Amino acid sequence: MGGFFGAVSKRDVIADVFYGTDYHSHLGTRRGGMAAYSQNTGLQRDIHNIQNSPFRTKFENIFEEMEGTGAIGCISDSDPQPLLFRSKLGKFAISATGLINNAEALISKYLSESGGHLSAMTGGKVNTVELVAAIINQFDSFEEGIRFVQDKIDGSITILILKEGGCLIAARDRLGRLPVLIGRDEEGYCVTLESFAAEKLGYAIEKELGPGEIVEISADGITQLSPPGEEMRICSFLWSYYGYSTASYEGVNVEVMRYRNGMIMAEHDKEAGNAENIDFVAGVPDSGTPHAIGYANQSHVPFARPFIKYTPTWSRSFTPTKQAERNKVAKMKQMPVHELIDDKKLLFVDDSIVRGTQLRETVDFLYSNGAKEVHMRSACPPIMYGCKYLNFSRATSELELITRSTILELEGEEGFKYLEEYSDSSTERGQRLRKTICEKLNFASLEFQSLEGIVKAIGVDPCKLCTYCWNGKE
Repeated sequence: MGGFFGAVSKRDVIADVFYGTDYHSHLGTRRGGMAAYSQNTGLQRDIHNIQNSPFRTKFENIFEEMEGTGAIGCISDSDPQPLLFRSKLGKFAISATGLINNAEALISKYLSESGGHLSAMTGGKVNTVELVAAIINQFDSFEEGIRFVQDKIDGSITILILKEGGCLIAARDRLGRLPVLIGRDEEGYCVTLESFAAEKLGYAIEKELGPGEIVEISADGITQLSPPGEEMRICSFLWSYYGYSTASYEGVNVEVMRYRNGMIMAEHDKEAGNAENIDFVAGVPDSGTPHAIGYANQSHVPFARPFIKYTPTWSRSFTPTKQAERNKVAKMKQMPVHELIDDKKLLFVDDSIVRGTQLRETVDFLYSNGAKEVHMRSACPPIMYGCKYLNFSRATSELELITRSTILELEGEEGFKYLEEYSDSSTERGQRLRKTICEKLNFASLEFQSLEGIVKAIGVDPCKLCTYCWNGKE
């Protein structure tokens, strides 16, 4: 994943972009960067590794190093960015987030047709942002180049450009898989993926770009370069997992959606007579917590936090590159509240179950501290496909998904013909999947939110939602 924030104004915007970018830190853990334009200095750029330190720590001296009435910042889970370019379109900085599956084909086509070259990183990999910029530079305008990129990539790409002179160009992915919002204050505008980042900095949300829409923004106004398309596939995981609780997408607040989602799961459990006589409902922190609050409110079972994450010094558990290290960090952060665990029947709600490795560690930790039963609920349907648009699942192979690996054990590759049945808890295959995962991860019971349930909780027209990772439908 990743995110960006930009601003253009009649005043210096470095502080706004510094804090606005920092508000996107939940979307990535590898690289952070900022670029700015001022009449005195021209374009400036700074990039840091943020794997072991937060964005704001790495960029705390940015106010002395950079100035500008136009600036962009990004959090990246992949390549270093933003990048600076000098081309026939002028000098500019560019940042992008998304996933390009056909990058090698585009690279080959570009090199054979342009006679140009691309910088290579270790192993010959090309920075995705450089590839996007190189393709755009083949055209006579940013608009033409961006539209070509949107049309030709397999995956998704959302783009933010800072032109020499300070103007911004923002382009939402062709199918709007990520949001792009524009905020306005008395002296200019900002561009953000997260609505609350703009609002906390004093900008009122002026516009949410439509799918594929391209706009140019100056301190004086917004010019539409390309209108939005009619088809949308915004990622459902924005609400269930990686969106921040205070954000809203397509008018739907994340926290409110998660309460509603938990309530729907509780209603289903009540109708099915599942997991009765529970002592406490809890969330797997942090993103599972609001789903659990909704479940507790609807079920009238007390909400509690049987363990607390110690966060003052421990980095996020998925920061280390090796899974074993991530698991160890996650375990070290878990601090038990014995009175809420010992001899208690606990029902936990997690935002999703991808590999299940950390959940097994968590459940073993709870049993070792005296839990009588640990039931698990996933706030989204079983993940059957690796994300090929935003790389949400981080799985290098679909067989890393616990659903796929379990189905392979149960039925071999033949079982992959029946993924829809395995997703459905009312079928024999669905029940076998849940029972086997329970045995693997030591759950007393397991259930997933249904596809219909999560779509209902989001409340956006189903045809506008991307649900590929659950049902494989594009």
